[in-house]
Parts: sequence; C-alpha cells; structure tokens
Amino acid sequence: MVEKELTDLWEYITGPKPWIAIGEGIIQILLITFIALFIVRISKKVVERLFSNERRGPIRISERRENTLKKLTLNVIAYVVYFIAFIMILDNVLGFKIGALLAGAGVAGLAIGFGAQNLVRDIISGFFIIFEDQFSVGDYIAVSGIEGTVEEIGLRTTKVLSWTGEMNVLPNGNITQVTNYSVHNGLSVVDINIPYESNIEEAEKVIEVIAKKLPEKYPQILSAPEIIGVQSLELSHFVVRVIAETLPGSQWSGERMIRKEMKEGLYQAGIDIPSPRLVMYSRNERPTIMDENHHHRGREND
Repeated sequence: MVEKELTDLWEYITGPKPWIAIGEGIIQILLITFIALFIVRISKKVVERLFSNERRGPIRISERRENTLKKLTLNVIAYVVYFIAFIMILDNVLGFKIGALLAGAGVAGLAIGFGAQNLVRDIISGFFIIFEDQFSVGDYIAVSGIEGTVEEIGLRTTKVLSWTGEMNVLPNGNITQVTNYSVHNGLSVVDINIPYESNIEEAEKVIEVIAKKLPEKYPQILSAPEIIGVQSLELSHFVVRVIAETLPGSQWSGERMIRKEMKEGLYQAGIDIPSPRLVMYSRNERPTIMDENHHHRGREND
C-alpha cells in the first residue's frame, strides 16, 4: 500500500503536469509583478504631469507643498498597487482563499491591533502633518532634538537630513513639537563690540554705511541691517546690536555675512576690535593697563 502511494507520487513528480503548473504559476507571478511595476511607473509620470499642469492652472500651491503632496501620492499609489498584486498572487496563483483569510484576519486583527497601536498613531499623525501643512519637503525644521532639511514625508515616517549629512528617520507619532524655519522670513541678530575709545555716534555712522551695501551684495539679506542701539556695557567695550531681515532659513548665513562685513569695514575706518584688558597696580608705580598682546600703556618710564 505504502509502496504504491510512493510510486504514484514519484510518477506524479516526474510527470509533466506538476512542472507545467509550476511554470504557469511562475509566469503568472512574473506577469503580475511586471504589470504592477508598469502601473507604478505610469502613475509616477501621470502624477508629475498633473502637478506640472497645476502650476499653470488658476489654483496654485507652493513648491514645498507640491513636493510633499507629490511624494505622498506616489507612495500611496505604490502601496495600493503592490498590495493588490500580492492579493492576486495569493488568490489566483497560490490558491489561497482570500475570503477566508480576510475573515480570519478580522478575528486576529483585534488582537494584533493592540500591538499595532504605534503604527496606527504614526499614520494618523502623518495625515495631520500633511493636512495641516505643519512642514513640507525642503523645509528646515527642528524636531525631537534634531535639526535638518525634510527629505520625505510618508504615511508612517518622516526623513530629516541633518546639515552634517545624517539621515534621521522619525516615526510620525513621535513628532509632537516642530519648529519650522522655512515658513516666514528670518531675522539675523548680530552684536558688534566697539572699544570705549571710539565715539558711539561715529561707530554707528560707519555701521550704517556698511549696512546699506549689504542687500545688494548678498541676496539672502532682504533689507539694510538696522541698528537697535547699545545692547550692553562690558569690561573693555560696549555692544551695539544690529538686526536684519533675511530669506526663510537664511538667518544664520546672514549673521556670518554681517559679521564679516562689519569687521572689515570697522577695521578700515580705524575702529579695532577690542581685546580684554588687565589693570595692574603697584605701590611705587602708576596703574599699568595691559591687553592680550602685552602692550603697556600709562607707565612713566616706557
């Protein structure tokens, strides 16, 4: 009895029928996969054309918003197409009863759902991030202790590229507070140290002359820097604060440009950058003032 069953099994395995069925199954899997990839590629071109037509239409959206919606749409289409292809392979090729699987999934889904709470939270949070336009692709943001440029916003995760090159992948559910530097114009704040030997009015006139030239030289700076006034009185100098409006996300580069130009302009005008000083007293000598370079002033015998 057992020998007959083994013989029949061997004849079946070595016969053409199972191999034809396997070959047909492989061909169907390859065909379904090819069609899925083709649909995703065509959908990408259609989505890009729709957004390009949107730029010329009466209703326009910002470029940052467009990049976000475009990537999200392509991701959703890819998820849906690949899921349908997977179901077709299970049903038509492998012979699984999808109805029974879905019914069983409904029972098991309740138990799995408790373990997938974080997944559901991430998807819901991602939806609200996009719907409320909290940030978009290309924005420079600070979130969860990370600063960088948003590379991609998905249904579950957000990718943020740090300025030093690290790619940070954040679950959307963990994004609770966001600082977006790319929505409104930035403000560069620069403190300029002026020695007490210099006249305040003369120093401010020099700073004003330098400030008027900056918007033409640097497009990131939208208007001539404004002198707020003397911010503080330090040990060897007073501090003049200057502010300037910049393009969104350019406030830090604006500060570097302003510092550079102010340093060069003040130096050419004869106003040196102050250095810390040390006053030394002696019983038999007058007070001696020393700076960092060990220059002595005020001694009678110099």
